Amino acid sequence: MENKKIALVSGGNKGIGLAIVRGLLQAGCRVYLGTRQVANGQQTAAELAAEGDILVIELDLTSQATLDAAAARIKREVGHLDILVNNAGINAEGDGLPSEATLQSVEQVMKTNFLGTLAATQAFLPLLRRAAAGRIVNVSSPLGSLTLSGQNDWGLLGYSASKAALNMLTVQLAQELRATAIKVNSANPGYTATDLNGFAGTDTPEQGAAEAIRLALLPANGPTGTSSSATAALPW
Repeated sequence: MENKKIALVSGGNKGIGLAIVRGLLQAGCRVYLGTRQVANGQQTAAELAAEGDILVIELDLTSQATLDAAAARIKREVGHLDILVNNAGINAEGDGLPSEATLQSVEQVMKTNFLGTLAATQAFLPLLRRAAAGRIVNVSSPLGSLTLSGQNDWGLLGYSASKAALNMLTVQLAQELRATAIKVNSANPGYTATDLNGFAGTDTPEQGAAEAIRLALLPANGPTGTSSSATAALPW
């Protein structure tokens, strides 16, 4: 266990998050599967136990108490964190075009996708600072690109704004940590079949997870403060 990288994946119980968990297990990491639904996480962990070192940890981005408890547990058990994958996110009924999206839906997705991810990052950053070379991966979306949003009629104001804000976290945190060995990047899955889109996406969760896994395992000379998909750099 001593030589294994320690990883935490939020929203790791299904979809892209589960594929990221599996990829990091296969890379030899000890993975904490973060989930709001611990019972479901335990079942998933049992199914993945033969693939590597996996543990379940309660993690609700809207609950500071679970974030603090998770950070305390990881500190107690292993003392540091090498990889934080901020994957958990939601969409909300009522989101839509700027003229139609309800304020409640926009508030709901911003609270989880941006504020919750910021809270998680702040909670685990002290553990990442204790690692030799920490990696933070924010799972974003092409919908969070201001450039691409100006070229497409995606019509999900709240979700897009939450991912744009997440990209700002990537940029500013990478700049703040530029003198350290910690690298912070945004990974952008393609249109992936998950419950967020009613499984209408064209990519598999494994395809959607590929860039996040690559960024989580970046070497020392890898980039920081970037946004990319599995095939290309993406414009902010």
